[in-house]
Amino acid sequence: MATAPAPPTTRPAGRPTQTVAAESLGCPRCPAGSPVVEDYVSGDRVCAECGMVLGERILDERSEWRTFANDKGESNKDMSRAGGAGDDLLDESTNLSTAIGGVNGGPGSNLGRLHSRTMVQRSQKTLMAAFREIGNMANRIDLPASITNRAKQVYKAVEGHKLTKGRAAAGVIAAALYIACRQENVPRTFKEICALTTASKKEVGKCYKSMLIVMETNLATVSTSDFMARFCSNLDLPHDVQRVAKHIAEQAKKLGITGGRSPVSVSAAAIFMAAYLTDTRKTEKEIGDVVGTSDTTIKQAYRDLYPHRQRLHPPAWVVTH
Repeated sequence: MATAPAPPTTRPAGRPTQTVAAESLGCPRCPAGSPVVEDYVSGDRVCAECGMVLGERILDERSEWRTFANDKGESNKDMSRAGGAGDDLLDESTNLSTAIGGVNGGPGSNLGRLHSRTMVQRSQKTLMAAFREIGNMANRIDLPASITNRAKQVYKAVEGHKLTKGRAAAGVIAAALYIACRQENVPRTFKEICALTTASKKEVGKCYKSMLIVMETNLATVSTSDFMARFCSNLDLPHDVQRVAKHIAEQAKKLGITGGRSPVSVSAAAIFMAAYLTDTRKTEKEIGDVVGTSDTTIKQAYRDLYPHRQRLHPPAWVVTH
């Protein structure tokens, strides 16, 4: 006598369930295609045809709260779990985003404050604040995520050597961002970085030198080619001007004319000369506003280049005046 199959297991209405294909789970009693119900409340996976329990203690991978994204169809379901993405540079305890809520003055407010004090150590709070500031500074000048991550690594490395003690945190953060830009070959001028922070240029410079000593590293020398393309793009200059300006700057370096001048001022003077040659006139002030240097500095650098103009210009652009 054949054994009658067990009756289908019924689940209380309203309990979160999900129906999946039986062949993927291999129900031994039912034909392929029979539905299987996953009951997230009991943690069971049950065949809807025969009631056989196919799995226990299944995990609910859906979001833990309702969002309006869930109301827009299956393709827009919010599959996120609790909390945001963790940061590998922070301790595990800091990455935990569990918090005790409570309205100000309510029954949970005091408990929430006590919980936040005990969960995160003071050093980790300082590190988290520094990481937030690095991210904010990088976003203000549209730096990629690779620069932000590198700057965090640099800051944490020097923080471990206690370099931040006795120094303004803003100066160390700015120096870390400047070093990260240099290391990732996305250089920004020192003035650009200093404009993002409340620390003085002198303080950032001191932090920068101290950090290089602690890290025992040397950075490649900045050249005019590191800035030329970006400066010309920000000035809306055509490619011909950029090509001529790059040639002028490189020739000036080969001839030793730029001794004592920063790559930024030499780049600005080369752009001014190239714009004049190609009839794409730009004033010293227009260039200085983009480059981040004064028009007086550009004029002085240009005076150094002008006597050698015949040797600096590309062959097709040599002029007699």
